[in-house]
Amino acid sequence: LKPFLTLMNLHCSPDVHTFLCKAFVPACLEQVHVIQPCRSLCEKVYSDCKQLMDTFGIVWPEELQCDRLASCAEAAPVTAAVTADAHGTQKTPGETRRDYGFWCPRHLHTSNGQGYKFLGIDQCAPPCPNMYFKNYELDVAKSFIGIVSIFCLCATLFTFLTFLIDVKRFRYPERPIIYYSVCYSIVSLMYFIGFLLGNRTACNKADDKLEVGETVVLGSQNKACTVLFMVLYFFTMAGTIWWVILTITWFLAAGRKWSCEAIAQKAMWFHTVAWGIPGFLTIMLLAMNKVEGDNISGVCFVGLYDLDASLYFVLLPLCLCVFVGLSLLLAGIISLNHVRQVIQHDGRNQEKLKKFMIRIGVFSGLYLVPLVALLGCYVYELVNRKIWETTWVFDHCNQYHIPCPYQASNRSRPEIFLFLMKYLLTLIVGISPVFWVGSKKTCSEWANFFNRNRKRE
Repeated sequence: LKPFLTLMNLHCSPDVHTFLCKAFVPACLEQVHVIQPCRSLCEKVYSDCKQLMDTFGIVWPEELQCDRLASCAEAAPVTAAVTADAHGTQKTPGETRRDYGFWCPRHLHTSNGQGYKFLGIDQCAPPCPNMYFKNYELDVAKSFIGIVSIFCLCATLFTFLTFLIDVKRFRYPERPIIYYSVCYSIVSLMYFIGFLLGNRTACNKADDKLEVGETVVLGSQNKACTVLFMVLYFFTMAGTIWWVILTITWFLAAGRKWSCEAIAQKAMWFHTVAWGIPGFLTIMLLAMNKVEGDNISGVCFVGLYDLDASLYFVLLPLCLCVFVGLSLLLAGIISLNHVRQVIQHDGRNQEKLKKFMIRIGVFSGLYLVPLVALLGCYVYELVNRKIWETTWVFDHCNQYHIPCPYQASNRSRPEIFLFLMKYLLTLIVGISPVFWVGSKKTCSEWANFFNRNRKRE
């Protein structure tokens, strides 16, 4: 009887309860051993429920085939007139309509034990391509992400190569800028790899034999997707923490008057925090099986479909880093301004300090403005995700032959522009170090580097 619970819950036929009771719990009389349901009742229930049976993969039992049942003079139970709603579910007049929740379409079902969960339903996965956007929008988005990732990769590599030309030039408190650039060069590289791969890593292939469509990868079973996630998430978090450490070193130098050597002695602790915290968070997400394929960018990340994971492992860590970094940055700038007022009679040093403060301000602005805007995108997405999902179910319930949401008056669909901005802001924060290293001294170092190579040749 268990396979038929779906039909009973959805009331696909007003006679389904009567038929199932007669079929599975038949009455017994002394004259007749078992009283089976009549053929006419069987045919009526089968006709009413056939569409839902096909949708949910319910097989009609061989022993209950209607042609095996006897025709009898029993009249079918008197039922009220039946009407069909938009998704094929039969309704009697006066019956209270209710929302049955989300039912996973058959082509989105996944195998047991893989840990897949979509819209609160186990063994169900999101569709691929993306459930919100059309193919031409996705093509534009992929090309956009590919172009931006190349631009950011070149910018961050330029910063790192400038450091390699003259390692001694970038001492503490500036050294974290280099590690920050390395992190975002790898982040840019991951998005460029995702652009090249398309959806081959972020999505599972369709299986016609199992009647399963193309679905998004969820969980850590896909090794390629897991590797992409580990590298991307680890270096995204590490890059943000290195920016916080940069504000710490600036504060120690400006506010506490620490020397370069004194700050450098704490380098081991800086590295422990900058690499340890992202590593711990990455391991936690792997243990919780929170890897998710991104069928827009082609990479794998966290929180794309899981609201809680997005809140606790992306939004809150970034907000905490912004708060700590901004507080230290303001404290450092206030200290520098105080020093500038003290040495106001020393014109040369005051001018140098003024330029240094301007560089800090511009560099921090180039990082903080995109990051705060990115946090705004995450918050907007978190607030509206439930509405978008309900709207998607409402738009596709007839196509997938699943119950439509009854109370879906507040419908909204995301704009592709929001997602383009999210990817742009994710990558553009890695460009700010170019401003820091961009100077006449950098041009001279590159010129000397090429001249030395020519002389060797």
